[in-house]
Amino acid sequence: MILLFNKPFGVLSQFTDEGDRKTLSNYIKIKKVYPAGRLDLDSEGLLILTDDGQLQRRLSDPKFEKKKTYWAQVEGEPTESAITQLEQGVMIAKRMTRPATAKCINEPTLWERNPPIRHRREIPTSWIELGLTEGRNRQVRKMTAAVGYPTLRLIRHSIGELSIDGLEPGKWKIIENHSRYDL
Repeated sequence: MILLFNKPFGVLSQFTDEGDRKTLSNYIKIKKVYPAGRLDLDSEGLLILTDDGQLQRRLSDPKFEKKKTYWAQVEGEPTESAITQLEQGVMIAKRMTRPATAKCINEPTLWERNPPIRHRREIPTSWIELGLTEGRNRQVRKMTAAVGYPTLRLIRHSIGELSIDGLEPGKWKIIENHSRYDL
């Protein structure tokens, strides 16, 4: 089984928490499904859950090079040079990131975030689409900051062919015939 979930801001990518934070169990009542990878508490978007351990590994292990596409709202207007740096890889914690796809995009049509991101009158924001085949801790945020454009809002739009298109935050759907996808 494959379950696509549009994880809202402020929700942990796990089913339990020692504190009083929202978790997947606040949204998903299906037993014995587990996230294939994770999103940080302050990131939003596609989280795939499955009951298939091999599929979970293929989707989350970087050696399988499954492309994950992110939309990052950044502070400032990235230069062509910054986009080229993102594509070629940047140094994070003394290691280069793998080559990525990167481009500036128009602001996507999205839901309101609660709480909203901060806005500064003097500093514009813009959007970058970034495609990665690895998933280091807070990688997109670290990459955009490394080239001078801190991430204000981060949404994972897709993993391979699967996306959040048509899924509101906090909603999920089951993919019945997942054999037609390259997973």
